[in-house]
Amino acid sequence: MTIAAVLTEHRTPEARAILRAGLGNIAVPALWYLEVGDILVRTERRGMISPNDRLGHIADLSLLPVTVDHKGAARAWRTTTALALRHGLTLYDGTYLELALRYRIPLATFDAALTRAAAAENLPPR
Repeated sequence: MTIAAVLTEHRTPEARAILRAGLGNIAVPALWYLEVGDILVRTERRGMISPNDRLGHIADLSLLPVTVDHKGAARAWRTTTALALRHGLTLYDGTYLELALRYRIPLATFDAALTRAAAAENLPPR
């Protein structure tokens, strides 16, 4: 969702609207910084964005009022692994699902498997 709201080639009005609607109430797992940073680095390496673009995106994202969840790592080997196995997700995607379930908040994603898993777990719609 983050990348779909930020990078021009992936930007969608829906992603930007969801991000704006969630302002003040965005919870992310601690790995969010690594995942978003990795995508920006890979995009820069491919020549799709400049170093200044990457830094600008990071500056914009740094302004988001996110709540970073540091408790998810302790659940990785049990709860999150069980969710990943049950729904055919990567453990990384399972981390987002586990967080949404624990807080009973909508899961903002365009990933089809993660969307199906959220629905199967009766999460509120985004």
